[in-house]
Amino acid sequence: MKRKKKTQSNLKRGIMLSILLLAVLSLAIKIYFDTSTFKVNREQFSSVKLEAGTELTILQITDVHSRLFGENNDQVLEKVKELDADVIVLTGDLIDRKTENLEIALQLAEELVRVNPDTYFVTGNHEHENPKKEAFLAGLEDRGVIILSNENTQFEKDGQQFNMAGVNDVSTDYEDMTAAFSGLDTDQYTILLSHAPSVVQKYPDIHADIVLSGHTHGGQVRLPFIGALVAPDEGLFPELQKGVYPLGDERYLYIDSGLGTSALPIRFLNQSQISLITIQSEQ
Repeated sequence: MKRKKKTQSNLKRGIMLSILLLAVLSLAIKIYFDTSTFKVNREQFSSVKLEAGTELTILQITDVHSRLFGENNDQVLEKVKELDADVIVLTGDLIDRKTENLEIALQLAEELVRVNPDTYFVTGNHEHENPKKEAFLAGLEDRGVIILSNENTQFEKDGQQFNMAGVNDVSTDYEDMTAAFSGLDTDQYTILLSHAPSVVQKYPDIHADIVLSGHTHGGQVRLPFIGALVAPDEGLFPELQKGVYPLGDERYLYIDSGLGTSALPIRFLNQSQISLITIQSEQ
């Protein structure tokens, strides 16, 4: 009888150990998948400012942190070519604050410009904190990236005029909102690039129809029913995590959770991503 009970006890332990090992393996596989592969997140917006039939597509890439997806980021570049967006926006942290070899990020930027010369960039906190910041920015400019350093520009799509404004990183206090919007006619559809989404908290009356940000990584690690555990600048259970946040008056903030990682080199329930944003005339 004792031998039978011992055998049953050993069997239960074996089953529990197998379940535990399976859970750990499943967790490891999910972390690897979310960190090492990326998806395309698609969002759509409309505006009365656009003439009937007008459509603009924006490909947003953010928070790469010098990470590679395939040799020379060929996986990212193949997807960029496939999506064929009207403009590409890079919303900061292409490099990490500790990045010494700038070539990974600069080569990605160069290839993106080859795909689409309308490629715009604003700085993130990691660019400002990297000792090679000036060399990196010069490298981007040499490769044809349009750097919006507290400034703006205009472009046209199918006869429709658009404003593109960009501010330096808000989280490190390098922004100048007045300069970024200087001379803009905000009756035209206006896009603001700001690495940190906290720009909408610091400047709640921004005259932009859409603000495109990154910085949060979507929390990097997320839990079911809870979402992000922690995000830069906001600490535990952040208000601004990822996705779309209405700002009122047909204005929106969109936070892309990005491609790379910082602090911990893992993602969980928060797969790396780039975003394809479509802006249409309101039907």
